[in-house]
Amino acid sequence: MPSQTRVSRRRLLKGAAAAALIAPYAITSRALGAPDKAAASNRLTLAHIGIGNQGRGHFGAMLGHPEGQILAVCDVRKEVRDDRSKMVDDRYAKDSPGGSYRGCAAYNDYRDVIDRDDIDACVIATPDHWHAIISCAAARAGKDIYQEKPLTLDIREAWLMVDYMRRYGIVFQTGSQQRSDNRFRFACELVRNKVIGDLKTVHVGVGMPSEEKYLPEEPIPPGLDWETWQGPAAWKPYNSERASGNYGGGWRRIRDYSGGMMTDWGAHHFDIAQWGMGMDGHGPVEVIAPDNEHKQIRYRYESGVIVYHGGANGVLFTGTEGKVEVNRGYIRTWPESLMKVELGPNDIHLYKSANHRQDWLDCIKTRQRPICDILVGTSTITVCHLGNICYWLNRNIRWDPVRKEILGDPEASRWLDRPKRAPYRIA
Repeated sequence: MPSQTRVSRRRLLKGAAAAALIAPYAITSRALGAPDKAAASNRLTLAHIGIGNQGRGHFGAMLGHPEGQILAVCDVRKEVRDDRSKMVDDRYAKDSPGGSYRGCAAYNDYRDVIDRDDIDACVIATPDHWHAIISCAAARAGKDIYQEKPLTLDIREAWLMVDYMRRYGIVFQTGSQQRSDNRFRFACELVRNKVIGDLKTVHVGVGMPSEEKYLPEEPIPPGLDWETWQGPAAWKPYNSERASGNYGGGWRRIRDYSGGMMTDWGAHHFDIAQWGMGMDGHGPVEVIAPDNEHKQIRYRYESGVIVYHGGANGVLFTGTEGKVEVNRGYIRTWPESLMKVELGPNDIHLYKSANHRQDWLDCIKTRQRPICDILVGTSTITVCHLGNICYWLNRNIRWDPVRKEILGDPEASRWLDRPKRAPYRIA
């Protein structure tokens, strides 16, 4: 697509009357697709950066989506990116009137993707240590972003991402998709409307932090760019466990690349705790280290609510007049009658989304903030990272949620930011 047309289209999308203005484009829906697809001129052009595990799921969903067209894939594994590129071409060839399509480019370097003027939005699903650098670069290039959780590797880069997304007007969706599930929404509405009375405690059932691992060197597999895979993390010799996306181990359990289950699953369940408490944009004032009575950490909020790490099937909210526990495919209330509560028009009704990716696509068109906007993801990951710092140092952490500072503890404050290996940085 010529750059002049591309810029004009983005301006249209950002205008208040975007839907009405887009209508005059005359290219038919069969120009580059099937009859049930949006007209090619109205379709969002997408790039997928990181296409293993979670990235593979997003890729599959977007490949068959009538409102999007994948123009590029990027992965540091040659076999993977070449395979996904061929999948795109083969799929679109079936829908093409001529029966052929060769329009999806495969890249090793994300910078080659975001430099393209014909790409509207990026789906980013790399390991955690790459998230902030790639997303901030994509924001500078004007790309809207769906980024997998956990949002970042540390707290400083999370709040820097808020600045970037706001500065460049980016529609950013954090991949904490439980907010797009009606069970979690209903549970949080019960809490926010005080159907369970005044909230006293929240229990969040997720695993433990990541840790240092010293692994023996192994041969680098053919086609893997190990230097780029490591990127800003400290250089380490290749080991298959370091590069593994296995949810039971792999890089998610290694401190160089991730915060462990505290951030991986915490980005889901602590996110629901934050939603239920109405704490988006805010957070706790203290994180309390384990002691003889409590084997896991606790968070104290200014309201007096205590959030416990552990002790729930998902997330358990306890109030003065009842309880509600929620997880994927599960919700239970005490008393059971609370399940039949119907909210009135003057009650608090939370943002309703039935599909996390669709919500993002819709918001790109309307230029509204999606259900898991950057501020949501940043608030949640801050909670998760503070918990990890408390565990790693084994002492209480006092936190100022307004100034985003750890109080009176220079050693703990150093964990707010992780050193980045040159030349990798957020520009």
